[in-house]
Amino acid sequence: MNHTPSTIQGNPTSRRNLLLGTAAAGALFAAGCTSNENNDSKDEGKQPAGAADKKRGKKVTIGFAGPQADHGWLNAINEQAKRRAKEYQDVSLVSTEGSNDTAQQIGQIETLINKKVDVLVILPADGKALTQVGLKAMESGIPVVNLDRVFASPQAYRCWIGGDNYGMGLNAGRYIGEQLKGKKNAKVVELAGLDNLELTRQRTSGFDDALKNYPNIKKVGRQAAEFTVESGQSKMAQLLQAHSGFDALWNHDDDQGVGAERAIQQAGRDDFLMVGGAGAKRAMDAIKADNTVLKATVLYPPTMAASAIDLARALGQGNGVGGLAELEIPASLTLYSAVVTKENVDEYLPTGFS
Repeated sequence: MNHTPSTIQGNPTSRRNLLLGTAAAGALFAAGCTSNENNDSKDEGKQPAGAADKKRGKKVTIGFAGPQADHGWLNAINEQAKRRAKEYQDVSLVSTEGSNDTAQQIGQIETLINKKVDVLVILPADGKALTQVGLKAMESGIPVVNLDRVFASPQAYRCWIGGDNYGMGLNAGRYIGEQLKGKKNAKVVELAGLDNLELTRQRTSGFDDALKNYPNIKKVGRQAAEFTVESGQSKMAQLLQAHSGFDALWNHDDDQGVGAERAIQQAGRDDFLMVGGAGAKRAMDAIKADNTVLKATVLYPPTMAASAIDLARALGQGNGVGGLAELEIPASLTLYSAVVTKENVDEYLPTGFS
């Protein structure tokens, strides 16, 4: 994903305290954001997965400091947060102009602290660089929901919520493994993201670990792209030129996948299956149409931003998460990297980002 790559932080595996599917997570958070009163009717309060519980509670002002929307996934993060906040009559959202400049974002967050918002939701341009301002907010009595790119200290946030990069690779590898488990001497290639990013290394590590369970499969090629259409096209062309035959491709990012698919079409290749990453609507549409090599995508759900708003509201109202016995929200929530295929694509299409 093209998120000013040099500043992206991946969440460490050790912080995976809880695995929740995207839609289920949204439903749990929403259910926990109001009161713990029992419903008079068993049908009262029931909602579709991911729906917000609109029952009014204590008014909460949430400050949101998001990223610069220079990539489809990042734009979806901002849109998900704003859309979710509008669903609540008891939530006021004060959002900053998205920025990938650390100094500018620090200044924006300090302004939100000075405005004395009730809760902060922050997707930092650089988790390490913004740790001090997270600590400042927490010390000021403003709980912080740290979104995706993790701060360097757990003391800088009350709750972390984000995606599972290792899980993306693991589930991509498992899906490919199951598709090829009956084929002798199967070969796969990988179109990764930037190798200087921890998230890229985690995705590759998960993918490689999954393939270890399929001794008939060998990874024969890998290229690192840059989460852009242009780099996806050029690096995919190199893979195609270097490998005249392989059975599957895993591409880390659906945006760079646009370029990868162009290179595949230009080469006239359709002798393998492709798995994407992140969950773009364009990719899901292609999976549903089933007329290209793209057969699946592994989610890195931008709905985490909507769930972060749910968590912030719960914090501001002093509630826990519905469906869990704990009185407080968890310290860490890792979303599940579901595999979207033709069989389940209709379920996930509403979450696809442009």
